[in-house]
Amino acid sequence: MRRVVVTGWGVVSPIGLDAPTYWSGLTTGRCGIGPISIAPNERLRQRVAAEVKDFDPLAHFAPDRLKLLDRVSQFALVAAREAVEGSGLVLDDELRQHTACIIGSGAGGQVTQDEVFRQFYEEKASRVSPLTIPKMMVSGPASHVSMEFGLEGPAYAVASACASATHAIGQAFHMVRSGSVRCAVAGGSEAGITLGSLKGWEAMRIMAPDTCRPFSKDRLGMVLGEGAAVVVLEPFDDAVQRGAEILGEVVGFGMSADARDLISPDEGGMARAMATALADARLAAEDVQYVNAHGTGTAANDATETAALKRVFGGHARSLAISSTKSMVGHPLGAAGALELVATLMALRAGVAPPTIGFREPDPLCDLDVVPNQARSVAMNAAISNSFGFGGLNAVLAVRRV
Repeated sequence: MRRVVVTGWGVVSPIGLDAPTYWSGLTTGRCGIGPISIAPNERLRQRVAAEVKDFDPLAHFAPDRLKLLDRVSQFALVAAREAVEGSGLVLDDELRQHTACIIGSGAGGQVTQDEVFRQFYEEKASRVSPLTIPKMMVSGPASHVSMEFGLEGPAYAVASACASATHAIGQAFHMVRSGSVRCAVAGGSEAGITLGSLKGWEAMRIMAPDTCRPFSKDRLGMVLGEGAAVVVLEPFDDAVQRGAEILGEVVGFGMSADARDLISPDEGGMARAMATALADARLAAEDVQYVNAHGTGTAANDATETAALKRVFGGHARSLAISSTKSMVGHPLGAAGALELVATLMALRAGVAPPTIGFREPDPLCDLDVVPNQARSVAMNAAISNSFGFGGLNAVLAVRRV
């Protein structure tokens, strides 16, 4: 088994269009949640979301290429370009044949789907674009990233709701660690702030009308987000040999299924995924200092995740710095795990725990240290990043400073 390190990361988020700006936003507690502007909102009760602002597709893609790219694939490509460039990898013919490309997405090309449905049902269009299906596919981002860099190794999408990106990166980690590939480009992308999608989320009655306040007693629910994050994974020895800057080490991956309920979270399933990640990493509970929580801001999730953390970490749970970066970037669904893994790696590297902003009132059911409102310096060597998806699909990554 080979040690696996991160040598590149790229981000497109509601609080920054690249990785440095994203980290600046996280540490200063910048809120990316605001009034919806990219979808017609006169028919919505839900009026806020965490949109990626000031993203100009023409600054990144030629007009002819844009015809092939849903917003979800645009985000993935921009994040992947930053990650690969930052890694300093020279993707020659041999390396491209042994590089995996795994990109998670919960829903794929929702902007394309919404527009096509509008044309067909509202405008009574008799035809739609022949590119509709390729743009809508959940595998679209993975395909476009693989083509962008000529990656000829394993390439596929992972769709496991809110755990999609974490599953994708975890699978890539397994491949690199086992030696089945020499390198991997992995992450997640989502762009689902559309009228049709928002109406569906409204119907679930778990959306906050104003902002996302994870773990706060007065929390009212989640807020939909969008964006992408991509990382480059490679063996430690290879990275050292070529003089790459090592951003962190992935040391463990845990998965589980609740196998209980389609919507309600389960403490046992969450705990099994965390415990498996720690065991895979050969980390004791006391070795971990920071947790990037799933922390959606719903009443059920936050209380259940708190209970699961106590089950896994025991008394050490009260020594953990825990934050939900969804308080700043909303819930970008299939991209959440990738954005949160990058945040976790950045936190380890800087020794700073990002805050959980919007926190106003302690909740007896969420009585751990959630780093309320202000970033904090924390001596940390190891951390975990949690992702718990609808349908009881759980994934956790464990990382360590190098």
